[in-house]
Formats: sequence, C-alpha cells, structure tokens
Amino acid sequence: MTHHHDDADAQRARGFSTEAIHAGQDLDEVFGAVVPPLHFSTTFAPDGIGNLRNGYDYGRAGNPTRTALQTQLAAVEGGGHAFSFGSGLAAEDALIRAVMRPGQRIVMGNDAYGGSYRLISRIHGDWGIANTPLDLSDHERVAAELDGDDATVLWVETPSNPLMTVVDVPKLAEIAHTRGALLVVDNTFATPYLQKPLTLGADIVVHSTTKYIGGHSDVVGGAVVLGSDDAAAELAEKVAFQQFAVGAVSGPLDAYLTTRGLKTLGVRMDRHCSNAQTIAEHLVDHPGVERVLYPGLPDHPGHELAKTQMSGFGGMVSLQLVGGEPAARKVAEATRLFVLAESLGGIESLMNYPHEMTHASVRGTELAVPENLLRLSVGIEDVADLIDDLDKALAGL
Repeated sequence: MTHHHDDADAQRARGFSTEAIHAGQDLDEVFGAVVPPLHFSTTFAPDGIGNLRNGYDYGRAGNPTRTALQTQLAAVEGGGHAFSFGSGLAAEDALIRAVMRPGQRIVMGNDAYGGSYRLISRIHGDWGIANTPLDLSDHERVAAELDGDDATVLWVETPSNPLMTVVDVPKLAEIAHTRGALLVVDNTFATPYLQKPLTLGADIVVHSTTKYIGGHSDVVGGAVVLGSDDAAAELAEKVAFQQFAVGAVSGPLDAYLTTRGLKTLGVRMDRHCSNAQTIAEHLVDHPGVERVLYPGLPDHPGHELAKTQMSGFGGMVSLQLVGGEPAARKVAEATRLFVLAESLGGIESLMNYPHEMTHASVRGTELAVPENLLRLSVGIEDVADLIDDLDKALAGL
C-alpha cells in the first residue's frame, strides 16, 4: 500500500516553492546535513585512472554545488537542462556561440536590455552575426524578418527593461517555429515564479540570476535553461560544450548563494508584486508623473496579455516625469530608501536613471530610452515607507 502511495506522490507535479526548496538539495550522505555542503575543491580524485567519482574531475567541467543549482534552475523553469554562468551576459554569450554562426541574424525587441544589445551588436556583430531590432508586437513585421534564411534566432524580453513592454510568447513561438527559428526569452524580470516561457513555447530561457533569483544584491550570475525533449538535449550538448571549453562558469560560492536566494523566490516575489502594484496605483494620479509603466495597471497596453501568461505583474515599475530630464535626475537623486544604483531584483528598493546608467550603451540608437524615465526596482520593505520616500522626492519638483 505504501509503495503505491509513493508512486502516486512521485508522479504528482510539485508546486513552485517546493521545487525551489528541494530540487537538487539532496541530504549529505555522510552527516545528514539538510543544507548540502559547499564544495570549494577545484579538482577531484578519480577512483583509479579514468574512473571518475560521480563524473567530477575538474572545477571548470563540473562542481557539485553548481550541479545542485542547475538542477534547481531546471526544476523551477519546468525545463530539462540548466547551466549556471558567471554572469547573465556570459550565459547569453555562450548561448549565441552555441546556436549561431557568422552570416546569421538575431531578430530582437527594440527595447531590449542595453547590455544584451551591446553584446549582440558590438561583440558578436564584429564576428559576423547581424541583428534587427523591431517592435515585437508587430507580428507581421516579425514574421517578415524571420522569413529571411539568415534569421535563425528571435530574442525576446517580457516584460522588457525598462519600458515594461509585454509581448505574446505563444504567438511569437508559433511565428518563429514555422520559420525554423529558435525563440529565446529573457525571463529575468518576470522570474520563473511568475512566468514559464518554456511552457509557453520558448526553446530557451536566459536569466541574469544576479537579479531576483539571487535576490539579495550580493552575487553575480546567469543561467541558460532548456526544455526536456530531444531537440533541447541536442542544444544542451552545444551549450555544455561552450561552457566547458570557454569556461565562464559560476564559482561554488556564487552558486551556493544563488541556490539560497532561489529557495525564497516565491515569498519574495509575492511582496515585490504587491508593493509594486500599490506604488504604481499611487503614482498614476501624481501631477508630476506623466505616465506609469506597470503591467498591473488596467490601462497598460500589455495588461490583458500579462494576465494570461504571467501569474503576477512583477516588482519593476517605470515612470516618465512631466518635467523631462531635469525632473528625472532630481527625483533620482532625492530618494532615501530607493537607493540610486544599477541593477534590480534585490530585497532593497533601487532607483535607476536608465538614459545615463543601465542603458547608456544604447543612446542614439533605436533602443534609446526616454530621458524623462526612471526605473524603480521595488523592494520588500514596508510599502508605506516607500510611498513616503517617493512622495517627498516628487514634492521637490
């Protein structure tokens, strides 16, 4: 009787937070430690020549702490393969080299993260990989661009950074796949807690795990996650080879900190979402605010779409101020709880002026962001204190 119960239990899909806490976190067999030990060793002794212990020989090729994180990442994204890198851009770089060749082209959103665009245009561009930035909500244009034989990858961020654009992942997957292209989704803003692109039709998910997955502004990392079918397994072999041969791996302490952060992602995202929603609603009617960009607002162009493909609206809010660039700069430097800084997704609230900070690399291009725009990474502090902080900064205009 017990045996049948165990089988049924094994087949039942576990919830997100259960997977986040338990996937890859096997009990230490020697001491029974509930938290798996952190393996700093750079090399592993075989049991005789050529007889590796559990497949480990050298830290670049594999590390048990990194393996645990990769198992955890695959589980929470609903994938079959995951790779942990030293940064989000290192993850993207390895992926591009794994799936593309000179003469091919990436079709991408015209509001992509500036660092991704810089990598694609200035690093891979010099090696013969072209790119076409466009409005991903214009499905006819996307289809037309992907009709070209050279267009082999469609690169999507949803919600996008920092304009909070929401795009239709299932529709774009259909457009890409009927034309033989791969769909890559950067899921950094939404996180796997709110959105699972692989189940929506994406082939590959990328993350800056520095952001919400790590969640505490204390570890830099990135990830590539793939599905579990034969095509994904073939892609995974290519990504694995890039990681091994080039070596942009996450170190064991970074992997450990990322694993620890991921275990609490669900409860943190609940608070990020509720705080961001409250702040967005509060700022909508402020006389100094021209526009609030947040998918949780009913008048956001992507609101209905976000409701269908996300389980929450996220912790990122962007504002455009009536007073233009001078007002944006003044507010950015006037808040106290919202710390003026790069990055996002930590437990503390951060304020960013993208035009001159995160997106400075795309000034003067099609991807340039408005000069009156501020990006808020809404933390998990008490929301009344955050509102008070913003009100005081805006009162100075």
